[in-house]
Amino acid sequence: MGHVAGSDHAYRSLQRRLDRNVTGAPESPAFTRILQLLFSPEEAEMAARLPSRPTPLDVLARRLGLHPERLCETLTGMAQRGLVLDFERRGRHYFMLPPVVIGFYEFTFMRTRDDLPMAELARLFEEYMTKDDRFTRSVFQGNTQVGRSLVREEALPEGDSTEILDWERASRIVSSAHAVGVSLCACRHEASHLGRACDRPQETCLTLGYMAEALVRNGFARPITKAEAMRIMGECKELGMAQTADNVQHNISYICNCCGCCCGMVQAIKGFGLRNAIVTSNWIAEVDLSRCKGCGKCAQACPVDAIHIAQETQANGKRRWAVRDEGLCLGCGVCYSVCKQDAIRMKPRPRRVLTPEAAFDRLVSMAIERGKLAYLIFDDPSRLSHRALGRITSILEKSPPFKAAMAIEPLRSAFFNAIVKGAKKSQG
Repeated sequence: MGHVAGSDHAYRSLQRRLDRNVTGAPESPAFTRILQLLFSPEEAEMAARLPSRPTPLDVLARRLGLHPERLCETLTGMAQRGLVLDFERRGRHYFMLPPVVIGFYEFTFMRTRDDLPMAELARLFEEYMTKDDRFTRSVFQGNTQVGRSLVREEALPEGDSTEILDWERASRIVSSAHAVGVSLCACRHEASHLGRACDRPQETCLTLGYMAEALVRNGFARPITKAEAMRIMGECKELGMAQTADNVQHNISYICNCCGCCCGMVQAIKGFGLRNAIVTSNWIAEVDLSRCKGCGKCAQACPVDAIHIAQETQANGKRRWAVRDEGLCLGCGVCYSVCKQDAIRMKPRPRRVLTPEAAFDRLVSMAIERGKLAYLIFDDPSRLSHRALGRITSILEKSPPFKAAMAIEPLRSAFFNAIVKGAKKSQG
């Protein structure tokens, strides 16, 4: 367990470091207390110096002026407690500082633990995330988000000419992953410590690929077969849960099975009115009024309350029917599964939703939208020579001409491509 005593400066530095991440971490007494419980002062000081992108151990050791073996031992211990992320690829060890979400909030609650005061942490995270809107709005501002809705494949019309791509199919995402793990749903686990969790199962959070390997290695997930992952998703669908995935096309790292009562992303939509907190699928529910009886099952099942039941009095009695909110519908297909009248169909959206190709592309897009491009490009707190360039870029991205240019799609795309190409080249 971290220590509650120690240097206030270390925790303040770490909070500021986390706030530079694209999803942010606004200052709050509750958040300071969370950091004190999770990190010792020495660990907080170390974490505040780490990049937020995977960086090789030898590169980190040179930047921090530490012996690689000693640094590896320290960071590995922190990774085993969910304070940093570590990856192994092609014989090299990589480390990075995770954001609050998706990051060490999830790692805190993705497994049962006796090394932390879980009830107190649940209360503190609840206070930090829901008592005011600063944190939630810092995470979900802009159009590019960390999660996107997956449509239920069985809800799609047979023989539809609209192509559904591999990264839109949960079955294909799982079958193509080289590793799969399952963990506790952090949201429902946290809610259980607050005495308000629903009765749906908790071991439902699927991690994939290198993320699965990292979480399994550090005890945050257990390895499962692809068949077991498909079984878990099938059971969650039967229980009315929606599938939310990593908002990228390639190397998708997770699929969450989300309920409408505990999920943090869903609560951002329902509790704070942030309708775009989850990126929609390329499908949308359509109600066939000739079949709909207005039973209300779809409205009860919708995780984001995008359906309500309208009624009118007619000569032969009252008529009821379901009304879908086009701007709120996630395109998840949960309503389709509960409709016994065959009155709901999933149809293609008029305009396809743009999904970033990879995690770095998503980060660049989010950084532009949130005014944090400088922090992303010059993500090396130990090199003071970057400060001047970082300041110039920070001023540039906040200037009206820059914002106007980014509103022009061809320029926006060209800028993103140039930044991504340069950053990928610098990272090898």
